[in-house]
This record gives sequence, structure tokens and C-alpha cells, in this order.
Amino acid sequence: MLVLGLETSCDETGVALYDSERGLLADALFSQIDLHRVYGGVVPELASRDHVKRMLPLIREVLETAACKASDIDAIAYTAGPGLVGALLVGASCAQALALAWGIPALGVHHMEGHLLAPMLEETPPQFPFVALLVSGGHTQLVRVDGIGRYQLLGESLDDAAGEAFDKTAKLIGLGYPGGPEIARLALSGAPGRFVFPRPMTDRPGLDFSFSGLKTFTLNTWQQCRAAGDDSEQTRCDVALAFQQAVVETLTIKCQRALKQTGLNNLVIAGGVSANLALRQALATMLAKFNGQVFYARPAFCTDNGAMIAYAGCQRLLAGQQDGPAIEVQARWPMEQLPPLAS
Repeated sequence: MLVLGLETSCDETGVALYDSERGLLADALFSQIDLHRVYGGVVPELASRDHVKRMLPLIREVLETAACKASDIDAIAYTAGPGLVGALLVGASCAQALALAWGIPALGVHHMEGHLLAPMLEETPPQFPFVALLVSGGHTQLVRVDGIGRYQLLGESLDDAAGEAFDKTAKLIGLGYPGGPEIARLALSGAPGRFVFPRPMTDRPGLDFSFSGLKTFTLNTWQQCRAAGDDSEQTRCDVALAFQQAVVETLTIKCQRALKQTGLNNLVIAGGVSANLALRQALATMLAKFNGQVFYARPAFCTDNGAMIAYAGCQRLLAGQQDGPAIEVQARWPMEQLPPLAS
């Protein structure tokens, strides 16, 4: 089955072609970072308009790269949620219109299921069951995964997601957007041990997260430094390092607890924050103690992309799932509501 995947949940327009027998044939992505950077964050209306502008040219590019024609496509998968409603509607409308015109089925895909399954596109994919850490701008969740659609939520953020905390903290200490890569870049030059920030909610049992207080602690530290006349670039680097270390260690501690609780020793990390090298290294070190392994997608597939949507959609389409012609999206959509595939 050849599936066209469309991703428009936020600020990246992604298109890909995935074949159930040959694998990923082509993918293309347009990032809106430059469009939103001047505002310090994503402007939903601008995001939606840009998706409209980019979608059809990217589809043509992917078809040309894969040497395929529209008549070769068997189905279309698109992100139906969660995400920005206006942005989601662009992909959903395009998918349903093309499906109607081409006489093929369409299926709305859960954005986070796409992220969770993105490592399946790699040469050495994880085997079920495993624990998944989903870390992005909108989500921080620990999930037990026994198969596609067989998800048990173990813990989640009670306030800011990890990626959101990175972006907000970066803005508070005067860095650009997106904040995650900026903090990671400065942290490389930070002095270890100069500042030690709290590891939130690690002093109590459970697998939930909270990063809002850490964000405030970082801001207070930065303001105290500035009040003392020490707002040098080195101090900014030291603060960035302390913040990153706190987030990474918190995530690592919670992942270790989840593995012990489930009795599993394989971990998948997915979502934009999974591209953070410090996090990958910390999790790999921790997994070595369990004789386990950590799996993640290549950096290009850590952020939003069409390939993960095409893959996830293909698995469900092969199982006989498809949507009707109605254009429906969901800004909020618990992943546990997804139907399981027959094992």
C-alpha cells in the first residue's frame, strides 16, 4: 500500500510517501521558524495561512522525488489532532479533497502516535512492548506501549511540557525562538556546578512531571544575577546548562521509575525534545544499567514530519481503518482513546 502522509499540526508542513513493502520513498518539510521567530512563538493564524501556501508544492515535490503519479497512491493519512485547529484543518481539508478526487480512502492520524512510531522508520526499530517518553512542545508523557493502539498512560506533565518549558525559559533569559536548540547550544559552554536547579517532583513517588516551577526558579536566578551586575554571556551559558541538566535528570529519573514499574528494559523517546543530545546520552547511560536500549528517530524525524504520519496511517489503513468524508479535527485528543490494532 502506498500512502501519502500530510502533517500540519503546528508550524511545520510535512509531506511524505510511505510504501508498506518498500518503506519510505520520499519526504519533504517546510519549517515556519523564520516566520514566527519575530513574534517569539507560533502565531496560529500565520501558521494556517502558510500551510495553505506550502501544501500543494510539497506534494508535487514528494511525488516527483519518488517518481510516482497521483494514480499510484492508494490512501492518504493526515494529522487530525492534537494541535492548532486552524492548522489541522488545512491538512484535513486537503487530504479529504484529494481522497475524493482520486477515489481513495483517507484517515486522520493522532499526532503523538505518529511521534511514538517514528523510530519504526529506522533500520533497527524497537520491538513491542516498550516504555515511550513523548517529549515535545505540547506534551510530556510516559506511556507503556504493548502494540499499536495499545497504550497505557503512566505519567504526564501537570503544567508546562518539557519543550514548552525550554522555549519559555529561553525567552525569559533573552534567547531567541525556538528556545530548545538555543539553550542546548549555550549549555555546551556552561560551567558545571555553578548553579544547581531543583529536579521537580523527583522527591515524591509517581511518574507525573511539572516544569512550571523550574521555569520560575530559572527566571529568579537570572534576575538575581542581573541585579548583581552579572549578566554576562558566560552567566547566561551557566544558567542554560543548569536548566538543561535539571530537565534531563528529571526526565531520566522518571524514565527509570517507569521501567522498574513495568518490568521493561526498552525505551523509546520521541518528539522534538528527543533531539537533545544531553537527554539521549543520559538515557543511554541509564538504560545500560538495565541491559536495555533506547530507541529514537533520526533528528529530521524528531520534529513534526510527514513520514511519521504516513507510517502510522499506513499501519491503520492496512488494518481496514478509514474515515468518512467529513472534515473533523481535534485540538485535544487523548491517545488512550485510539482503537488497538489486532495483534
